[in-house]
Amino acid sequence: MKSLLKTVLITFVFLTICCGTLKAQAEDNSRGYLVNVGDMAPDFKTTLNNGEKFKLSDHRGKVIMLQFTASWCGVCRKEMPFIESEIWQELKNKNFVLIGIDRNEPLEKVNEFAQQTNITYPLGLDPGGAIFEKYAMKNAGITRNVIIDEQGIIIYLTRLFNREEFDEMKKVLFESVKH
Repeated sequence: MKSLLKTVLITFVFLTICCGTLKAQAEDNSRGYLVNVGDMAPDFKTTLNNGEKFKLSDHRGKVIMLQFTASWCGVCRKEMPFIESEIWQELKNKNFVLIGIDRNEPLEKVNEFAQQTNITYPLGLDPGGAIFEKYAMKNAGITRNVIIDEQGIIIYLTRLFNREEFDEMKKVLFESVKH
């Protein structure tokens, strides 16, 4: 009986470790994205926090950065000043579009969030998270950045705020805007 119990316990531990490792690898590989580099960016429409309408496909011919965000996201609040100063202020008058997509918050909250973080780039409303769910799994976290080339192809994806990854994204972005 002890031998059987020991075998069952060892099997259980082994399967738990294997399943956990596979799950971690899947999460690490996908980072919660439903899209990949090389995919056509899913089209969407939104209303910006200034009242203007925005449709992604209307901006073909420009390099686009989508930043998925929300006021309750501490990592977003940390990253947004860097996006403002190092990307938006540098590229806003070039062949470039930057839209923050605020996940499932009302206009008043979005405008308050923009003011609190001192950003001047536009934020798009994403009621119910429908835009987010075109790009990432429903329960996947934010902050995320999606860089889209002039033809509408995704060329870079980030998840969370990592300075090395952010700098690599900037390099790809600035090179794309140059061309």
